[in-house]
Amino acid sequence: MSRRTEAPVVLLVDIGNTRVKWARLVHGRLTRQRAAAHVGWRSDDFARRVIGVPRGLARIIVVSVASSRTNALLAKAARQRAGLEPEFFASARHAGGVTTLYGEPWRLGADRLVAAIGAHRLAGRRAVCVIAVGTALTLDLIDANGRHRGGAIVPAPALMKESLLSQTNGIRRRARGGATFKGGFFARSTRAAIEQGSRFAAAAVIDRAVAEARRALGRAPLVLLTGGGAPALRNLIGSRHTLVPDLVLRGLAVLASTPRRPPARA
Repeated sequence: MSRRTEAPVVLLVDIGNTRVKWARLVHGRLTRQRAAAHVGWRSDDFARRVIGVPRGLARIIVVSVASSRTNALLAKAARQRAGLEPEFFASARHAGGVTTLYGEPWRLGADRLVAAIGAHRLAGRRAVCVIAVGTALTLDLIDANGRHRGGAIVPAPALMKESLLSQTNGIRRRARGGATFKGGFFARSTRAAIEQGSRFAAAAVIDRAVAEARRALGRAPLVLLTGGGAPALRNLIGSRHTLVPDLVLRGLAVLASTPRRPPARA
């Protein structure tokens, strides 16, 4: 009786400014995304929480917008736990079926490009607008041919609130201890007004981006919403959209199936 050989496993990791998300690619299928706040982590935390049991693990593919120190901690954990050198994705003109029209491709955030790759694969032959809500709110347009037309970046709601509370004395003082959001646009406390203003502002930018995309393309694009702050905006967005929480990991899965490039070191 022949023994069944185990398929190589690929660990996919998305490191943001404050949170890390990861999943495994097994037999070409993505496992459930897991996530945690990585602030204050050491290499042992990455080894235990993200790398986990290294059995069958053949590659570790990472996209990161975190600090070089955080990347180095993950790399150390990968070497010690699994004996692997993680492959850090860096933006390029062409990657995973997507071509960016940025004048200098390295200036495009790697996480944005990976999300675009995942979105283009999901969209098939349709143009797609990618909305990612994290620390920043990023909006990117990819046409049906896989050309990344460009994008926009604005503060996400949490950053808008933080800016108001840290840069304005009067608003900060009046927002202390006020009632939180109860519903409706016009709030009845300063604290709720900040919360509602930031959320509706983000939703308005998203709807404007979709309208601009429709004008540029001549037809409405598919709209994919991702990022930890995305669920809080869903009911305020007027444009039809689909929530894809693991969009960046889906992009990394596409990259895992393409020929390897020499890994970038942390």
